[in-house]
Amino acid sequence: MIKTYKFRAYPNKATEAQTNVVLELCRQMYNLALEQRIMVYKQSKKSLTCYDQINQLPELKKEFTQFNKIPAQSLQDVVKRLDKAYQSFFRRIKTCETPGFPRFKSFNRYDSFTLMQNNGYKLEKSNLILSKIGIFKLKLHRQIPLEAKIKTVTIIRKNNKWFVCFCCGNIISKVLPKVNRSIGIDVGCESFLTDSNGLKVENPRFLNKSTERITKLSQKLEKQVKGSNRRKKTKLLLGKAHEKVSNQRLDFQHKVAKHYVKHYDTICHEKMNCFKSFKGLNRSMRDVAWFQFFDILSYKAEEAGRKIVKVPAKNTSQQCSKCGKIVKKDLSVRIHSCPHCELILDRDHNAALNILRLGTSLQDPTSILDSSSLVKFNDLFVE
Repeated sequence: MIKTYKFRAYPNKATEAQTNVVLELCRQMYNLALEQRIMVYKQSKKSLTCYDQINQLPELKKEFTQFNKIPAQSLQDVVKRLDKAYQSFFRRIKTCETPGFPRFKSFNRYDSFTLMQNNGYKLEKSNLILSKIGIFKLKLHRQIPLEAKIKTVTIIRKNNKWFVCFCCGNIISKVLPKVNRSIGIDVGCESFLTDSNGLKVENPRFLNKSTERITKLSQKLEKQVKGSNRRKKTKLLLGKAHEKVSNQRLDFQHKVAKHYVKHYDTICHEKMNCFKSFKGLNRSMRDVAWFQFFDILSYKAEEAGRKIVKVPAKNTSQQCSKCGKIVKKDLSVRIHSCPHCELILDRDHNAALNILRLGTSLQDPTSILDSSSLVKFNDLFVE
């Protein structure tokens, strides 16, 4: 199993300055590689591959000696990052989405570089030593397992903070004991989610709570002169405001996902195929961050030995969970009232029951459905 460990890093002034130089050189390499691809295609109507550009790196380093300050594998990673951008561009064309051609990176849009296979770095207790750069003091809030093999180390600059990510292989899964229970989850905007036990997790709406401050900072930023120190300070404050919202949302989703992974063997949720891309979501949908939550739930379930079942979302809200008849209703109708079996139920609870039924039908028929034990919202985060 592969797992990434992220730590806050504290470089001294000399190390920070040298790291910024490396980031700037990586950005220049990215822009040079993109420019080369564009020029070759315009002249010969042929596309350069990732490996074509990687093979040309030794010659490029002879002409531009400043790139010798960067490890060779870090430069290769820059070219691979550009190749991923091209692959995403062609994938969006095939799926008839807005293509979004890869663009040149400005200073504020390139903030990380990667070191690979023990090339140029050394970890000693809480210090990360980077050759030709300096020492990062790490805040190790958790230990990397002894059996873990570090594959890559990524240095990230976020606002005025630094982070180090260790991508580790050979991680042993921490399988939780079986509890013989299954659950269905229906996500929404009014409530964050509703499960088949009838539990509703309220939507915290972190972005809405910070909208006033973010709006004021954005308006202030627009009025200030580009390149001025005041504008740089305001931009930093705006970035921190957005970072706080992101951290609050991430912490909340980790806690909710941990609760469900801990208490249920099988977790069923609907597929989100109805949204072709993130751009198809409105502001409330982006604030609730369904895709991020399902990613967190998925990797936590994999580590704990739990099972995630994705079911088609079609008619999960319209179908009656008791008799199976279709009961048409608009999105504004929040109560499911079936005229056939006289079932009256919350709309999202009804959808969660349908999701659970569909999920278990795809599994072993001996799966146990537990809808008797209700978990109170106040007890959700109690360990």
